[in-house]
Amino acid sequence: MEPSAIAAMLGEAGFFTGLPPQALLDCAGEFREQRFDAGQMLFARGEAGDRLLLVAEGRVRLSVTTEEGRELSMRHAARGELLGEIAVLDGGTRSADAVAITPVLALSLRRAALDQLMVRHPALSAGIVAFLCRRLRQTTDQLEGIALYSIEVRLARFLLVGLAGRRAAPGKRVPLDMAFSQGELAQLLGASRPKVNAALGSLEQAGAIRRTADRLFCDPDLLAKCAGTGDG
Repeated sequence: MEPSAIAAMLGEAGFFTGLPPQALLDCAGEFREQRFDAGQMLFARGEAGDRLLLVAEGRVRLSVTTEEGRELSMRHAARGELLGEIAVLDGGTRSADAVAITPVLALSLRRAALDQLMVRHPALSAGIVAFLCRRLRQTTDQLEGIALYSIEVRLARFLLVGLAGRRAAPGKRVPLDMAFSQGELAQLLGASRPKVNAALGSLEQAGAIRRTADRLFCDPDLLAKCAGTGDG
């Protein structure tokens, strides 16, 4: 990828948001391309983490697996999202497995290069702190949802995040591409696949969504009410 394209992506990615254009170009020059096939592991839990990854194309699942083979998906990362930041920052081991769900183009940044960039661009340190605080809040919200809310509420909130604030014209719904299978949704939401299917049916019955083979058509206002975040 051209440095200018990488810099544009960095401008919206975690640590680097808020850096001036010239600083983003300087950071972009330190990244290197890596490609992974679908099903290939980007890194494994317990490995030493010597590099940060930025997803440029494709989708990656981050999960933890027990010795008995039970797997918990923590999140999916798509274009513009950072992976592996914890081990790179604290020098420890990877805290999760990262597996390519689709073919993935990732941009890697070595820990030593990140350290040098932090010296050259002090504002990067503040960006890292802000990023980690956002990630901690997201994790807290995810744990709260699993522990305290029904699967219908958790699903509605998940779909609202996917809509990213998009609004529908009166009488219209917003299309949302379904990048997740029901099995993947179940892992992310901490529920079984039949319960996710039943929750989709409940949201559809409430008029918050309409399903097709590969898309959902969402009413953001009704979804917000189902999620407990709307008026009324």
